[in-house]
Order: sequence, then structure tokens, then C-alpha cells
Amino acid sequence: MTPTPEATKPPVLAPILAGVSGALAGFASSFAIVMAGAVAVGATAGQAASGLLVVSLVQGVLAIVLSATSRWPISIAWSTPGAAVLVGAGTITQDFPTAVAAFIVVGVMIALTGLWPWLSRVMTSIPAPIGSAMLAGILLPICLVPVEASMTFPALALPPILVWLVLSRFAARWAVPAAVLLTVVLVIISAGPSWAAGVNLAPHLELVAPSFADPLAIVSLAIPMYIVTMAGQNIPGFTVLHAYGYAPAPARQIMLTTGLASAVSAPFGAQTVNLSALSAAIMVGDEHTPRDRRWIATATGGIVYILLGLTATVAGALIAASPTILIVSVAGLALLGALITAIMSALEDARARVVAVGTFIVVASGMTVFGFGSAVWGLIVGTIMWLVFITSARKPRAEADATA
Repeated sequence: MTPTPEATKPPVLAPILAGVSGALAGFASSFAIVMAGAVAVGATAGQAASGLLVVSLVQGVLAIVLSATSRWPISIAWSTPGAAVLVGAGTITQDFPTAVAAFIVVGVMIALTGLWPWLSRVMTSIPAPIGSAMLAGILLPICLVPVEASMTFPALALPPILVWLVLSRFAARWAVPAAVLLTVVLVIISAGPSWAAGVNLAPHLELVAPSFADPLAIVSLAIPMYIVTMAGQNIPGFTVLHAYGYAPAPARQIMLTTGLASAVSAPFGAQTVNLSALSAAIMVGDEHTPRDRRWIATATGGIVYILLGLTATVAGALIAASPTILIVSVAGLALLGALITAIMSALEDARARVVAVGTFIVVASGMTVFGFGSAVWGLIVGTIMWLVFITSARKPRAEADATA
């Protein structure tokens, strides 16, 4: 008896497991960064929880729809680098409606990048040493927080750091999720039994009307968020797809969809969504699944993100019950790998190291001048240094080659 085509198809268990694993790892390792970023720019615990709920629903729905319609493994996630910008942006604004306005601007810029090839060319023309140095400068203050937290709250901060250290050696993928879980347990224990009685498990939304009254603060948030989201998420995400043979990727459709979804969902406190890079590698790179069925993994991951998003209210209650520095401490552990990668990328080109270091110093300083934050000034200073040390140095060399 000849088997039917359906009977010869491999089981879907492997891509489902890959999708669950990728979504769990992505959510557990970075949701604390999203929450800490919202709180840093003035969100209440309820507004931060609403934002986490909505961004989880949006990225889950988009992953399901884009994967199912294209039959490509398109994984969507929140912008972890963008959230990192917010964690260090407390000196720029403490007004969450202003931050929500910045979320809208970032979403519109991403959508325009998909529609307007010129903007895409400008974005990709930013020299890699400058972009990587910007990201490293944004991440450094966050990655220093575990040290501060271990001195301020040693009983609560040191055990998660030790768990992260041990698992980083033996099971690196689960080091951050385990540190987050232990932090949650310690916070619940320290809060006492009254905490559980006061937690409302029902998901809820909080509408936040955006405020455009402070355009300088909006620009100081939106520009670095847009740059690090494109350079740290979208471009690497397309690279992952290309590396596994999925090319050419529907870049216009993905950026237009994620940009508009980000802008529309921002009034609920939701941060930017984009093409995933890290969790996508877990789902797309599953060698046990044929290429034409790996879209099942990303669609499954979308379902898991939706289910995890429904726990956002509990996450908000934990934020309210714990010192903010503990949440940022876990975020610092989660971002240490990204900091290492950014520093290595920034210093890779020996000719541009002085440019990268100059950009890094300005961004890491956290200064605010004329209403613009350090990330904007880092981009400006880095561009000037690039023109002085790199572009101007090329002209005499080109002229000498021409005369020779």
C-alpha cells in the first residue's frame, strides 16, 4: 500500500518543541528588561504590566499570521535593545506619556523604512563601529547595576548572580531565566504572605494618552531606540533568515507590519516589536525539522508569547513589590552577552577604534545637553569623528593613488 503524502510528512513535534523553547527562553531572559525600561521612564507598575501584555499579544499574533501566510519561519519579538535604551533614559524623561509618544515615532520610522528605500539606505549606512559603540554605551550602565545591587541588597541580589554564573558555565541558555526565577522567588518571600493575597491575576489594559509636548525628549528616546532596533534586531534577524536559506526575505512587509503594529499598540504602553534574532536562531535553526516546516516553530512561539503575556499582571505586581534596582540587576545580567558582542563589533576595525571609543564614552556618560540625551550626542560625536579620522584620511590616499 502506497502511503499518502500526509502519511510521509514528518511529525510536527520537533518544530513545536523548538517554538516553545525559543519563546520561553526569549520571554524569560528579557521581560525584566522591558518592565525595567517602562518603569525607568515613569510608568507605574500597572502601566508596565499593560505594556508587557499588549506587546506580547502583538508579537505573538504577528508571528502566527506572518509565518502561516508566508510559510516562512518569521519570529517577532519586542526590541530588547530598545528597552535597554529606556532603562538608561530616566534622566531624559520621567513622563511616561512622553515615552509613549516616542514609541509611536519609532513605530512610524520603522514602517517608513519599509516603504521608503532612502531611509533604509541611510540606516544601513551608519558605520558599524558607531552603531555598535552606541549600543555598548547604552548597555554599560545597565550591566553595572548587578554590582550596585549586590552591595545594596546582598541577600536578594547575590543568589541570582551566583546562579547565573554557575549556569553560564554549564547551561548558558537557561542562566538568565533561572536568575529571573530565583529573583521572583526571593521577592515573593521578602514581600511576605500578604503579597499573594493582594495580587489580581486578571489581565488588564491601561490606556496612556501620548504627549508630544516635549519634542526634544521624544527625539532623544526615539532616535536611539530606532537605531538599535534596526541594527540590533531587524538587520541580524534578516541575517539569520538568510543564513538558513530563507532569502530574499520580505523585508518591506515585515518592517511595515511591525512598525504600524508598534505605533498602534503604543498607547497601551507597548514597546516596539521587530524581527527576532536570538529566539529566531533557536526556532529557525532546528536541524530536526525540514526547512519547509520550520514556520510551525515560529507560529508555535507566537502562541506561547500570547499565553505568557497573560501573566503580565503578576509581573507588574512583582515590580511593585520589589526594589527597582533588583529588576534592573537581572536586566544587567541578561544584557551582558549583548554588551560583549557590541564591544567586540565596535573595536573590530582597528582603523575606527578611536571613533568607536569616543562614541562609547559619550553615550556611556549619560549626559543630557540642550534637552538631547547622550545617545543622540554619541551619534553626533561619532559621525564627526568618522569624518575626521576615516573619511578625510581616505581622500589623500585616493588622490595619491590617482596621481600614481
